[in-house]
Amino acid sequence: MIKSKSILIKNIYYMLSYAFTTLNQSNFEDVATEEFENMHNLFAAILAKGIGQQLKQGLYREYLDNRENMAVVRGKIDLSGTVKNKIARRRILSCEYDDLSENNLLNQILKTTVMLLLLHSKVDAEYKDALKKEMLFFSNVDILEPAAIRWSSLRFHQNNQTYRMLVSICQLILEGMLLTTEQGEYKLASFLDEQRMCRLYEKFILEYYSKEFPALSVSASKIPWALDDGIGTMLPVMQSDITLSCGNEVLIIDAKYYSHTTQLHYDVHTLHSGNLYQIFTYVKNKDSEFGEKGHRVSGLLLYAKTDETIQPDNSYLMSGNRISVRTLDLNCEFPIIAAQLNSIVGEHFGR
Repeated sequence: MIKSKSILIKNIYYMLSYAFTTLNQSNFEDVATEEFENMHNLFAAILAKGIGQQLKQGLYREYLDNRENMAVVRGKIDLSGTVKNKIARRRILSCEYDDLSENNLLNQILKTTVMLLLLHSKVDAEYKDALKKEMLFFSNVDILEPAAIRWSSLRFHQNNQTYRMLVSICQLILEGMLLTTEQGEYKLASFLDEQRMCRLYEKFILEYYSKEFPALSVSASKIPWALDDGIGTMLPVMQSDITLSCGNEVLIIDAKYYSHTTQLHYDVHTLHSGNLYQIFTYVKNKDSEFGEKGHRVSGLLLYAKTDETIQPDNSYLMSGNRISVRTLDLNCEFPIIAAQLNSIVGEHFGR
């Protein structure tokens, strides 16, 4: 699928910069200008820069519960523990107290990810040196078992909001690039797997349009079913990847990142049937929302282009709605990628 690894890696940086707006800040400009031969160096460079910036602001700390035997009261007395000490003829108190500590889940995730990068042979010495220096400030932070991290339990608020992008990068690394060997050891894959790349691809397109076309309403909106009797028990949620709208003009985009953009059956290339059924369903149900009002609802299946000979580039008029299928070439300089995305808006909204 990939012709030029270095170009794709550079473009993944740009995709990340739209998906995580923190990367658009000036302190990451030098990362954007570097040339990376592998994904490991790209992520190591981003983390080194991001963690360095976080250290200047101070590591996030939170109160953690502690229980300890001591000669004087600290916090509150743990009666059961103190009684046990008394029975054992130990003249000490068992106390429970809160301690403001940097040894929390967010910092543990950062350290765990960095330590894995430090062990990898494909990470260049310059990035390892920077990360090693930063890890000196994490000496009191524990390392986690990567597979045991409960990402859904993470909560961000005003005091730790600056960690959101860094932790998201760590999740991409630990979930998307981390492989387990038969011996139970961890190693990093060369590229993000297809599932994670698909999520990044979707989020990149959504955030690109949100930033570059403020006059449009851009969202990953839910589409209600057009029900005659209002009863929708057990119907699945219709969640669009990207919905662009301006007044009563709507374009629903379904972003697809596959190894093969078409399906092959008896030597005949056809579109992925499930994808086409899905976008058609989205468009027709969205279309019904407008009723008799003047409107235009279209759909687009936007595949990441592969190196296959046959690439879909088709447009169909189905029951009054335009359904298009095309590819986005990620294997070129980013201004060309941007031009491809801009042309889609130009075609559908005249902008």
